[in-house]
Amino acid sequence: MSGAISQTVLDSPLTGIFVTLLAYRLALAANRRCDGHPLSNPVLLGVLLVLGWLWLSGSSYQQYMNGARFIQLMLGPATVALAVPLYGNLARLKRAVMPLSVSICVGGLTGMLSAAGLGWWLGLDAPVLVSLATRAVTTPIAMSLAGSLGGAPELAAMFVIVSGIVGAVIAPPLFKLLGWHDDMLLGVATGVSAHGIGTARVFHLSEAAGAFAGLAMGLNGVFTAMLLPWLVRWVHLG
Repeated sequence: MSGAISQTVLDSPLTGIFVTLLAYRLALAANRRCDGHPLSNPVLLGVLLVLGWLWLSGSSYQQYMNGARFIQLMLGPATVALAVPLYGNLARLKRAVMPLSVSICVGGLTGMLSAAGLGWWLGLDAPVLVSLATRAVTTPIAMSLAGSLGGAPELAAMFVIVSGIVGAVIAPPLFKLLGWHDDMLLGVATGVSAHGIGTARVFHLSEAAGAFAGLAMGLNGVFTAMLLPWLVRWVHLG
């Protein structure tokens, strides 16, 4: 009976939702206790907690996603909502529209080519290379692109999350080390390289940086969605 009850709990969509929200709440509390240290990034800690739950409970990825997918559906609206703080920095955006456009395009292209190029150098298969090339855009866009171009959506999501966590951990200390204090520069660099996770991180540091990170993340997603299919066909990966 206990085994049947346990299986019923694992199969319930509410379990995935509850585990995800609880893990993130605990991760936020740990981040505050560590005074916002980059290595205590809430997403990183939350991922580790969810992985611990899956390992200890014996739950499969599909069982977990029965509920977690409802949270994943909110990624799109949350990304669109980043336009609200950006509106408050509209004047700065107008003054820097050309440098921003060039920076986002160059950064997006570099992100695709560097990730796929490294994978090619390591001898990875074509589906993995396609999935790697999507690593600098938000999860919904990455999974959609990977699925339509012959990649693996699950791998794409993993690469996106790892890329975002690394970028969120490294970017603020790196900027401090280099003596760069421009919120717009921090936001654009983080948004292009670390998408939503990095954007959430810099929002804690500056609303202006978060706004520009949201802009860079959105435009890089559009740019990647337009360019990546052409690149895949050009190098015959898909």
